[in-house]
Amino acid sequence: MNEIIFFGRNKPKLFKNKPNLFKNKPKKNKKKPIQFKFENENENEKQIKQISTGDFSTIFLFENGKAIEYLRYSNQNPEKIQIKNIQKVTVGFHNEAILTIEGNVFAKGEYINPNNPKEFINISSLIEDTNDRIIQNIISGASSIYLLTSNQNAYGIGSNEYGQLGFDYQILPKTEKPILMMKNVSKIFSGNTSNFVFLLNPNQELFGCGYNTYGQLGLGESRNETKIQKLTKIQNIPKGKIIDIQCGYFHSIMLIENQNQNENPKRKLYSCGYYLSNGLGKNGIKNTYEFTEIKSYLFENDDNIIDFSVGNNHTLILTFKGKLISFGINDYGQLGTGDINDSQQIPIQIELPKLRFNENIYNYHISCGAWNSFIYYSPPLSFSNLEEDLIKLFERKEFCDISFKTKNGEIIEAHKLILKYRLNENENEIEKLQEIISKKSIKESNQIFEMIYSNRIINPKLYSEIKEIISSNEKIEETIKRIYLNENEKDFIIERKEKQYKFPKLILIMRSELYRGMFLSVTNDKSNKVTDYSELSNKSFQIFEYWIYSNQIKDEIEITQEIINELEIGIDYFQLNQTNPNLFDLLINKFNNQNQNQN
Repeated sequence: MNEIIFFGRNKPKLFKNKPNLFKNKPKKNKKKPIQFKFENENENEKQIKQISTGDFSTIFLFENGKAIEYLRYSNQNPEKIQIKNIQKVTVGFHNEAILTIEGNVFAKGEYINPNNPKEFINISSLIEDTNDRIIQNIISGASSIYLLTSNQNAYGIGSNEYGQLGFDYQILPKTEKPILMMKNVSKIFSGNTSNFVFLLNPNQELFGCGYNTYGQLGLGESRNETKIQKLTKIQNIPKGKIIDIQCGYFHSIMLIENQNQNENPKRKLYSCGYYLSNGLGKNGIKNTYEFTEIKSYLFENDDNIIDFSVGNNHTLILTFKGKLISFGINDYGQLGTGDINDSQQIPIQIELPKLRFNENIYNYHISCGAWNSFIYYSPPLSFSNLEEDLIKLFERKEFCDISFKTKNGEIIEAHKLILKYRLNENENEIEKLQEIISKKSIKESNQIFEMIYSNRIINPKLYSEIKEIISSNEKIEETIKRIYLNENEKDFIIERKEKQYKFPKLILIMRSELYRGMFLSVTNDKSNKVTDYSELSNKSFQIFEYWIYSNQIKDEIEITQEIINELEIGIDYFQLNQTNPNLFDLLINKFNNQNQNQN
């Protein structure tokens, strides 16, 4: 699914060959939210993972780790970002930053690379402490970029005009290298139009610095200096766990989760700063110098806030029951009400084009730019079907056949066959992994195994320690093909026309609903063969066999209508319809391509 809902100012221009959705100057006419599907030639670059938008650019990140950007003052097609393995993107008013799965950060902007502001440079490599160059998270401010390292240290780079880097702006007006702001940091919060920042430590102590003319740091009415140049502890924080803080230009909004043991966790919103019609979500209140609760009948007791996002002066909220709520300035239609220049003082519910909320509501996300808004669906994990099955098998002990011991003596059971897929069938690599696990806690060890099973980077620091024995770029299909001829790993027989074909049970479970049900059923069928499956010709069965391992069809195979008819029966028999790409679709595409080439 790649459906996206957009409303607000259409700059950068996001719709090819169509005029801007909204004029720069507000009008009294009505504009409705637009629902569209992202179109791209590459099928793998349709599923959106993240959208980050500012004033001058918008970046779309795809599940395959690639990204494109729309530039505000460009009439050309979106540009592909020439960086691989992208994990996260962030766009500020004057900058962009990209985090890769290896923990590198590439950024551009007039305060980042003034000699060539349109060129991405590796800013993480500029950190003086070489042990602190693996980055875990990034966020953009209006003219600064903030980095959180795997060692839980916070760095800032860019403009320090308001002290947003935590130093005297007269001594350090800007920096082109990341500078250490604070150690022992768990989260960093800022916003794409914000010149201030919050840092949270593991003890839930909050610190802030930067632009504070209207009290947007929540320091209290006695602290209304324009520039807070040193990180200052924020007092009188509402009780509960700080989940997120999103920042506009003049205000901040905090999401708190109350953790009463006798009740289900309940999330509430708090705001502080300057109202500006009314970005604070409070009717009749112009300034709030401390974080105070945003109250609304829309936040019902049995409902809860899942996601929220803040633009320059507008806010969007998504609740568990699928309600989309907005408040603040609406000069460009960014609230999604359909009415331009109809600002909302208090939260209101928005009517939208149909969202497929039959999917998990938690997979929907909101991204607010300075004057526009996106709602999009993004799956929680970027796994192929095969990788999803690996994760499902992670906890099935009956398939585990190798043990690892952590530094505290805990035992972790694992699947040797899967490890061999991931570790290039090399026993020495498994021994190296044993050594690494012996020095890790149970939590770190489980993260490592989840990373190996899913080919997903959980923690850049852990990844850096085992990158020699696992390649994050290698597709699991390639490693499966390597065991194609390895008889030692094959423990199930399909017998046809007096000939036997051996397959690993694990592979058949991943590919076929028939064998998934057979091997994972409660009765736990111990049989090891299916006999006399003679409906497929030798050529058709060879196609089936190769596809089971590779999810592909050999290039040199010529597809005929007879083969398609035979394999259509085989697909039903082996229950292969849930796979992606579907074998039947591959056959039809190859058959059509052959006919076109012949013509």
